[in-house]
Amino acid sequence: MAGKDPRRSGNTIHPVDAESPPVPAGTPINYGDIKHFRKWVPWLIPCFVIANVVMFVITMYVNDCPKNSVSCIARFLGRFSFQPFSENPLLGPSSNSLQKMGALDVSKVVHGHQVWRLITCIWLHGGVFHLLANMLSLLVIGIRLEREFGFVRIGLLYIISGLGGSLLSALFIKSNISVGASGALFGLLGSMLSELFINWTIYANKFAVLITLVIIIAINLAVGILPHVDNFAHIGGFLSGFLLGFVFLIRPQFGWVNQRYASAGYSSTPKPKFKVYQLVLWVSSLILLIIGLTTAIVMLLRGVDLNEHCSWCHYMSCVPTSRWSCNTEPVSCLSEQMANQLTLTCSNNNRTRTYDLQSLSTSQIQGLCGQLCH
Repeated sequence: MAGKDPRRSGNTIHPVDAESPPVPAGTPINYGDIKHFRKWVPWLIPCFVIANVVMFVITMYVNDCPKNSVSCIARFLGRFSFQPFSENPLLGPSSNSLQKMGALDVSKVVHGHQVWRLITCIWLHGGVFHLLANMLSLLVIGIRLEREFGFVRIGLLYIISGLGGSLLSALFIKSNISVGASGALFGLLGSMLSELFINWTIYANKFAVLITLVIIIAINLAVGILPHVDNFAHIGGFLSGFLLGFVFLIRPQFGWVNQRYASAGYSSTPKPKFKVYQLVLWVSSLILLIIGLTTAIVMLLRGVDLNEHCSWCHYMSCVPTSRWSCNTEPVSCLSEQMANQLTLTCSNNNRTRTYDLQSLSTSQIQGLCGQLCH
């Protein structure tokens, strides 16, 4: 329709560049038909969600709680039943099963050269609650971004942000395993913020969008100070995604678009495709990203523990209060066998319990130790 304003509501783009030349009458530009602004059909993010769900089902199959644990939740599910709440309150598998499936274990990465765990861990989840929270967030955030920028850029952004989250987590958290797509999700949030900055002049309600994004990010990072939440993965993913957003999500200015797609014979002063501030952000972010990821990988493989260089940084992941502890030491038990009785004593809290040895396998004993120490 002639004279239709190509604006898009909400936090999507529309031309507000005061320097843009007016489009000649009778030749309106449909920005949806231009490759730089066309809408994509999102399919990759739904595939990521399906992949995460499939991996969780496979993990539960490998876990086989009835065989490897004395007690299980929802035993009617058979080998898909869950570990006891005392061992895993998220309704999920044991730590051993997650390790088998590729959870991030720093000792295995550094000493076992299993670098692939930096990527595989972002496809695993600790339980049903963990999976649902992350997948709902991924659908809400990821589909919007894929529709705007396409599957290639958003797919790369997701994977690289997940890697960045895994790296920072591994540099600070040495004793526990880590799983989850949270680092990649925070990367998508970070990219939304940087996309707003680098395309600042083509937004209308830019300050409203900025305040909304800052509040959402602040709330999610604040949740990370609770125990058993890996906020270092959140921070690493966010920083990686923030820099990647400047690199992957840059858009040309509307003045250049109007000029390029205007009717034949229309002429005006040539406009650059990108503004100077956009190019500065693009180059500086790419350099910082490459340096940051390379440095983190080298430090990790050399066994560097950043806690030794930053005595207060652990508070970014967990703040102890009178209601909870931030102690994340791995559990271990002392065992004593007398006849057919096995007595376990948790080394972490000194709790003791006696079990019938005849009906216990090695994996079940490990599970009992985990329950006793939690």
